[in-house]
Amino acid sequence: METIRMTTSGAVVRYLAAQRIEVDGQAVPLFAGVFAIFGHGNVTCLGHELEQAGEALPTWRGQNEQGMALAAVAYAKANRRRRIMAATSSIGPGATNMVTAAAVAMANRMPLLLLAGDTFNSRIPDPVLQQVEHFGNPTVTVNDAFRPVVRYWDRITAPEQLVQSLPNAVNTMLDPGDCGPAFIGLPQDIQGEAYDFPARFFEEAIHEIRRPRPDTRELRRAAAALVAAERPLIVAGGGVHWSLAEDELRSFAEIHNIPVVETVAGRTSLVADHRLNCGPIGVTGCTSANAMAAEADVVLAVGTRLGDFVTGSWTVFGGGDDVQIIGLNAARFDATKHRSLPLVADAREGLTELGAALGDCRAPEEWSDRASSETSQYHAYIDKIAAPETVAAAGRSADNAEADADLPTYAQVVGVVDRAADESTYVLAAAGGFPGELVNGWRGQAVHSFDCEYGYSCMGYEISGGWGAKMALPDREVVVLVGDGSYLMMNSDLYSTVLTGHKLIVIVCDNGGYAVINRLQLAQGGVPFNNLFADSRVQQVTPVDFAAHAASMGCGAETVTSITELEAAFGRARASDRTYVIALNTHAYRWTEGGSFWEVGVPEVSASADVRAARAAMDTGKADQRVGW
Repeated sequence: METIRMTTSGAVVRYLAAQRIEVDGQAVPLFAGVFAIFGHGNVTCLGHELEQAGEALPTWRGQNEQGMALAAVAYAKANRRRRIMAATSSIGPGATNMVTAAAVAMANRMPLLLLAGDTFNSRIPDPVLQQVEHFGNPTVTVNDAFRPVVRYWDRITAPEQLVQSLPNAVNTMLDPGDCGPAFIGLPQDIQGEAYDFPARFFEEAIHEIRRPRPDTRELRRAAAALVAAERPLIVAGGGVHWSLAEDELRSFAEIHNIPVVETVAGRTSLVADHRLNCGPIGVTGCTSANAMAAEADVVLAVGTRLGDFVTGSWTVFGGGDDVQIIGLNAARFDATKHRSLPLVADAREGLTELGAALGDCRAPEEWSDRASSETSQYHAYIDKIAAPETVAAAGRSADNAEADADLPTYAQVVGVVDRAADESTYVLAAAGGFPGELVNGWRGQAVHSFDCEYGYSCMGYEISGGWGAKMALPDREVVVLVGDGSYLMMNSDLYSTVLTGHKLIVIVCDNGGYAVINRLQLAQGGVPFNNLFADSRVQQVTPVDFAAHAASMGCGAETVTSITELEAAFGRARASDRTYVIALNTHAYRWTEGGSFWEVGVPEVSASADVRAARAAMDTGKADQRVGW
């Protein structure tokens, strides 16, 4: 057997560089590169091998380990899980910084390879710098913190283990049902240890993502349920995108005359003006989608994990336990939720075979007409609240919501992007107020034009994610919308985009703190406390000059005071050759209405009459929940 003697680190790099995947008929590198911040745990061995690899496995320097791993998640999303970025850190805080990003990938079912340095396998130098010691278990390091937030976890204690571990990690990340992040810990001494690896281990491999077909019995039961349905509804989830099934979804809906609603991850599965697209469903959803869900008798849930924001904590389907859910999903775990009829299959192939089984069966015209009527009202409402205001806003009051009356709203900001967009626009956001506003107000003209990280609802994803998305989609205009809270949490990858030439348009909306959580606090009987800066333990509310901050990192930047000014600034941002940041004050109390019930914890006993009333309302809402599996 031919062998090649090299170090563990060298073998990792050479193996990753040899992996290919077919995209649009061409074999391209599966791993587009490695985000890296070096420290003593990975610079001398893995860092050396990455430098030697050069363009065979490009290395990109991040500013924060969490940020670079979030960029890798967004990169995978933009590539619809067909290409992967790795992220490497040193031991200790560098590694634990990536735990949050791993959880983002886990919740969103995204491929992400994490390579973290570790303590010495020999233990002779212990305790090493940054080592956290466990007195009763010396095998435990901080890298064990990744175990709950990855699909695949391994620590390499001998070089030859890579021959099994790396293929297992890759196969996990490419599995349509089990897809998620993979973690490999690399002890410092093992990174530099040499081994005679089989030469065939480094041969070029071209991967294909499997497309499992449905079981014939499950297919028969699902078809029978849809044939009998009088008011069928399709819930399009992120799996539609990951399966590249947008065309099949559109064709299926049209042939069988079935209205479609979209989850956050499934947004832009259909173009917004498609006659059967009823808009987003659930807590951040719109009145049309939720009205259709309230009357549906059979729900075909395609590629969705049916999270609480989709199901309204399992109240949005008005028939309760009598509604029949069909779970078309590559993951058995998701396909069987809440007594669904499972249809375990790839979304594209499942829709194709289910459509064939249905033949010419069509939902009643009255049902699709109802969908059109409801949806036209939704669009009219969005057009109204997104219209530009006529009064310029000079600034914000620190303690009086009424004084903010003339400030632009999030809906109006989204309206600017919505009106200015074309088919090349790709919009990205995450936690805070923007998910609800964008899910409703972004009406994509092209499929797969939206990324809102709401599986893990991770503040700080926005700018780092925009960097990764632009790497994946260099020919598209990536627009990031971010609140002041998320911006202050994580903004350093603005500098990354300037350094690397990955231009973004970033709109920063300053509403004085964590305004959407303040909204939740008030809605559940609380009083303003510790969310807006004005309601926190501060000596003075000092405005942040976000444009000046962004400019200090090399971005083009400006502050505007009205929607009219924002529209003009957006044009200048488009013309810019580098990342351009536009900042403006926005209203902290005016939000897009709609949505559904959402269960949150409310005190059962309280001295506050408002809290007691909120608890009573919560108990009333829970009475409509679909209970049980």
